[in-house]
Amino acid sequence: MTACIRRHNNFEYNSMSFNRATLAIFGPVLILAGILGFFLSPELTPTSDAAPYNIFHIVFGVIGVLIVLTRQEWPAIGFNLIFGTLDLYQFVASYANLFPEQLFQWTRADDVLHIVLGLILALLGLYGYLTSRPVPVRQIIFADKLE
Repeated sequence: MTACIRRHNNFEYNSMSFNRATLAIFGPVLILAGILGFFLSPELTPTSDAAPYNIFHIVFGVIGVLIVLTRQEWPAIGFNLIFGTLDLYQFVASYANLFPEQLFQWTRADDVLHIVLGLILALLGLYGYLTSRPVPVRQIIFADKLE
């Protein structure tokens, strides 16, 4: 399923799912956050300015944008579910001094963002997973025999 087709006043248009629309916004924001992390002084931002953390944001932002460009639903669902779970792990890792706490040097502002964004993304991905069932492979392979 690549897009939802909706009708309004006899006009058809494509619309993105919640997962793809969220990722279309979130991917560029991750890239921007990573780039700005290299240029803003620590006094101007309450979040970590560690280089590995900035690179992490840029890499995952690019992956997110590329997923949106595929116009595929399941990769967007998977990204949101996995990245949301990673965000929640980062919150736990920050408090428990687990990897990559020393590399990323999280701040309390990062912790708050990880909880909020992690919950939103993970729940959105889970919702997409539970409501967007893929077509079974056997139905695709044997489609001509089922008719």
